[in-house]
Amino acid sequence: MSTVKEQLIENLVAEDAVSQRKITIIGSGAVGMACAICILLKDLADELALVDVAVDKLKGETMDLQHGSLFFSTSKIVSGKDYKVSENSKLVIVTAGARQNEGESRLDLVQRNVAIMKSIIPSIVRYSPDCKMLIVSNPVDILTYVVWKISGLPASRVIGSGCNLDSARFRYLIGEKLGVHPTSCHGWIIGEHGDSSVPLWSGVNVAGVPLKSLHPDLGTDSDKEQWKTIHKQVVERAYME
Repeated sequence: MSTVKEQLIENLVAEDAVSQRKITIIGSGAVGMACAICILLKDLADELALVDVAVDKLKGETMDLQHGSLFFSTSKIVSGKDYKVSENSKLVIVTAGARQNEGESRLDLVQRNVAIMKSIIPSIVRYSPDCKMLIVSNPVDILTYVVWKISGLPASRVIGSGCNLDSARFRYLIGEKLGVHPTSCHGWIIGEHGDSSVPLWSGVNVAGVPLKSLHPDLGTDSDKEQWKTIHKQVVERAYME
């Protein structure tokens, strides 16, 4: 006798068909789950996979996403400790890594996180040799280079998140100081993510108006309005997470 499913549904494609827009996130911490929620709400993937060694936490986070399926279109959300779950990914986002201890800088994480990358990257490449990798783990610039070397992938397929977060914080803090929404504030942080980053004060503008034209001392030591402290806040925010 046919099951309810067999009577109700006729599959037009095989249930095990290869996903065309599969994204895998390595690490189910705060950053990894923020990435997952954004991917789902923006409908960027037809399959989302999560990988983490913390099995119980991973199971709980996955169930939360699956049970929220009513609010997004991604039809398949899977997870596991085994990297096979990431097979055939188009994009792999690496957020896994050691956390900063009190008093540590991002650079203090290098050796611990290089060891972690050495343990996970070969498995990712094994199951998804054609993927692109987005590295978010800290120190991101160094680890992006390390992952490129370990993976053997072309440089164009290993990308670091760089100063995107720094620039977002920069724009928010400029807007906060002016009482303006950050979408109207434009400015960039360049260089190495974090402590040694560089603010481009000459490029800061609000709705196209360069702040340097209004305040030539912007961001300098002689600036009485102390705009320079905004960059200091950008750097410090990471240590408040």
